[in-house]
Amino acid sequence: MIYKIIHRTAYKYKYSVSAGNHVACLKPRSLARHRLMQSELLVEPAPATMTERVDYFGNLLYFFTVQEPHKELVVEARSEVIMADNATAVPQPSPPWEEAVRSLPEDHSPAGLDAYQFTFESPRIRLRPEFAAYGLQSFTTGRPLREALLDLTARIYKDFRFDSKVTTVRTTPEEVFVKRRGVCQDFAHFQIACLRSLNLSARYVSGYLRTYPPPGQPRLVGADASHAWVSAYCPGSGWLDLDPTNNLVPSNGHVTLAWGRDYGDVSPLRGLILGGGAHVLTVGVDMEVLDA
Repeated sequence: MIYKIIHRTAYKYKYSVSAGNHVACLKPRSLARHRLMQSELLVEPAPATMTERVDYFGNLLYFFTVQEPHKELVVEARSEVIMADNATAVPQPSPPWEEAVRSLPEDHSPAGLDAYQFTFESPRIRLRPEFAAYGLQSFTTGRPLREALLDLTARIYKDFRFDSKVTTVRTTPEEVFVKRRGVCQDFAHFQIACLRSLNLSARYVSGYLRTYPPPGQPRLVGADASHAWVSAYCPGSGWLDLDPTNNLVPSNGHVTLAWGRDYGDVSPLRGLILGGGAHVLTVGVDMEVLDA
């Protein structure tokens, strides 16, 4: 199956912007579950310069500079991704979660060292005893790590309500825990906070979600939109993706863009501008199946 993904972002400024430097994290990664076939970034006004780079986490980034005055900036990423035939995750046995906690600091393999960095606090995610206490309801003594991860994902889905009007990109996991409401970014941040507060390794994943609802049933939240979920490290079997917004393990309906410590590492578009004042932002995402 091949997905064609179009992600369009438009900024309309109150005053003219004389120049802007921007970074776009809008190029899907190639993974075991899917492979990037092609990708392009269209920008209006046309950039004076544009380069592609790979960041610390291996994400694919576009760097571009707009040097002509403008009151509107439109950035459109077009990508084609082919899904693997075995994209659906296969259950893997896992050790008791306490064993995973003990073994990770001593694992000096490339995979272990990579995972260990995601056990610490990050700019948007703090470690708190209340997060550990919430997590421990799923991580009972001797419980297999994978089973506990799936249980925590299901509990967040049950205990928290999707509501796009109560949070912003700056809302903290502490606030989300109190309100018990938010969006996919909030639920991902909260689940990561719970896991890291138990000394487990978890990273933030950004991407896209497409759903296939049964006849008469609603689409899953986040369909045809930017989406966020969690990836937790399981010693011996690697990373396990978890979607707390929809209570599922991502498979052929999820396309990964990037991962990092939290949203700040993988925001779709960021940068610095000179001028502009207030602005209005609109974002649209379309996922089309080219070949099933």
